[in-house]
Amino acid sequence: MENVRAAHEKAQRGKGHYKEIRRVNRNLDAYMENLHRMLVEKRYRTSPYKVETRNDTGKEREIYVLPYYPDRIVHHCIMAVVEPIWQRTLIRDTYSAIKGRGIHDGQRRLRGFLKDRAGTKYCLKMDVKKFYPSVRHGALKEIIRKKIKCRDTLALIDEIIDSAPGVPIGNYLSQYLGNLYLSPFDYWIKCELRLPYYSRYCDDMVILDASKARLHEVHKQAADFLRDRLGLQVKENWQVFPVAVRGIDFLGYRSFHDYTLVRKSIARKFKLAMGQIRKKPTRTSVNRVMSYYGWFKYADARRLWGKHVDKQIEGHVDRICRKAGQNNPLRKAA
Repeated sequence: MENVRAAHEKAQRGKGHYKEIRRVNRNLDAYMENLHRMLVEKRYRTSPYKVETRNDTGKEREIYVLPYYPDRIVHHCIMAVVEPIWQRTLIRDTYSAIKGRGIHDGQRRLRGFLKDRAGTKYCLKMDVKKFYPSVRHGALKEIIRKKIKCRDTLALIDEIIDSAPGVPIGNYLSQYLGNLYLSPFDYWIKCELRLPYYSRYCDDMVILDASKARLHEVHKQAADFLRDRLGLQVKENWQVFPVAVRGIDFLGYRSFHDYTLVRKSIARKFKLAMGQIRKKPTRTSVNRVMSYYGWFKYADARRLWGKHVDKQIEGHVDRICRKAGQNNPLRKAA
């Protein structure tokens, strides 16, 4: 019961205004007791999904949406128990949906790799075609069974896995299941091919080496491994290129040996946003400026920032902050 209540608290963070969450909170004890009985008596079954098509950076994706109660709470219940076990099985250089890691941790690690200029002369960049829909349930269950032995826990996880084709984008469990599915590939790259400069965020992969020819061979071997062992296909847009010429477009940045730039698409959106703020400053503008600052402070972007966040924008932010009785956060950022 403690786990069920803790899962509800975590699942509702920042979403307490949602109707379905307010409904649960109005009769909290009854909902929690009912869910607890459902799990103890092994009666939980995944609710019907609501499937939505959303545009994500130019790509159309099918998003599978489950009700808050009981499904999203159940997913948090499971993760509270198995996440510490699963995290210990993952290599250090995978970053998506893992506590204590993420975009900026991955970027710091990549900058550390690039200190070896000779050993990171070339980059192989690739990703998987339709990764989540292509995950094979049988292979995923075998991977999970290497660390989880409790039959009741496995039955619960299996029920969720079998509730949709592949791994449904939108489930709280999905990103972690994706990490687990690619974990055998991670270990193969690191331990069998002995390639130390490897990073993965979800299914986006970067491998660095001194030899262009070797990376071409690695691509061929990796495509065979992913196809034969995991039923996955590498996208046709894979590339091998010199780092010094193009930089590595990964995790929202372009990383070179001596400096880091923000991705071109982010810089373009930033310029447009600053233009809109000049025309119509609002309270939302302050948050928008600071969200960009959160990106830029991890890159060599002082000149770009200074060019577009000028005294006019600072003045707009000053006025808005004074009205709200707050300090101008840009003063601290500068």
